[in-house]
Amino acid sequence: MAIRVAIIEDDRDMRQAFEQAVQAEGDLDLSGSYPSSEAFLGRPEGLDGLDVVLSDLHLPGQSGIQCIAQCKPRRPNVQWLVITIFEDNANLFNALMAGATGYLLKTASPKEIAQAIRDIHAGGSPMSLAIARMVVASVQQKQVNAALVESLTAREHELVQLLAEGYRYKEIADKLQLSIETVRTYIRGIYGKLQVHSRTEAINRLYER
Repeated sequence: MAIRVAIIEDDRDMRQAFEQAVQAEGDLDLSGSYPSSEAFLGRPEGLDGLDVVLSDLHLPGQSGIQCIAQCKPRRPNVQWLVITIFEDNANLFNALMAGATGYLLKTASPKEIAQAIRDIHAGGSPMSLAIARMVVASVQQKQVNAALVESLTAREHELVQLLAEGYRYKEIADKLQLSIETVRTYIRGIYGKLQVHSRTEAINRLYER
């Protein structure tokens, strides 16, 4: 089944480029394209029928971060991929905390955009090393939720720590000498125990201020 994608981007030329990147791939389906958060939120079908939303942060009216924060609790399974012209670490970090699963720069090629959508849909979280470092710094300032940590096996806890440090699935598999499918199975189990749907949610559940 094709991955159903919506786009939120106010620049018409950029929005059309994103549309073409999605439509060029047989396993991706463009479910809608919108110039603002308000236009997206006004979809008659709401968030139904979506797998991934590709969204700019700097939008007219309601920002991308506000849109993510509003939508994520309603449909946790919909993954949000932020795409921006600048590597604005503060805003990108806030977007991740609001519920975004990863980010791309607008300099990404159509193939890179398509692959990032696939990665996020498969459970990955593409992000820069700078953003990963910010996540780690945030974790280091929090206290561990001991009860939740005890619910994880030693291997699961090891995987969560690697996720918090920004490692991607393939890197985790290589580091622990596991197959990618085994890593995905472990992570699905972790998400189930923590009742979360993404890397960022898992980190926030395990670590408290």
